[in-house]
Amino acid sequence: MPKKEYSAGMTKFSFWFSEFKKMVQLQDRGKSLDDIKQMNLAENIFSATTPKRASQIFNAVSTRIKSLDPTFYTVFNQSDIANQKIIVLIAIMETDSLFFDFVYEVYREKLIIGMAELADSDLSIFFKNKQLQSEKVAKWTDHTLKTLGKSYKTVLTEAGAIDRSKGNRKILKPILDRSLEDCLVQNGMAVTLHALTGVR
Repeated sequence: MPKKEYSAGMTKFSFWFSEFKKMVQLQDRGKSLDDIKQMNLAENIFSATTPKRASQIFNAVSTRIKSLDPTFYTVFNQSDIANQKIIVLIAIMETDSLFFDFVYEVYREKLIIGMAELADSDLSIFFKNKQLQSEKVAKWTDHTLKTLGKSYKTVLTEAGAIDRSKGNRKILKPILDRSLEDCLVQNGMAVTLHALTGVR
């Protein structure tokens, strides 16, 4: 699959775990994405504040759902909450190339060398490097990059990949179920498994 163009879209998006879970459950009951789209418009099933936000949530979450092979849905329904959150994180990585690169190049490297904290400077260095590599990223404002970095930290925290309970951002190596590891490998996503578990 060709790599998607870098985007700052995550500044508008959230982790949306409960929304992802609801959509997977509705599909498991036989609802199509079109059915869920209509339910969302008619019933506001995601409790969005405005119709525009409801559509935005559906579009983002359905894109994440479609990015994964259906075998992930089976694993999702059989997993504990910790692994379900990791599956949502994987879906976000699949739909956002820049965030994927951050997890692979920064988070993974921290796991490999045993550094226990994610610092703001890690984000700054990552974005500066990407500005050198990408004309598109080079045009983004400092405000956009700061907001994007905040979004990355929030997503990783909600996924259980970093912990802020003691003030700093402690990196937590995810413990993936064997079924999820197997699903990643079988779908040609070993690089994603390595990114999350700190493997060279």
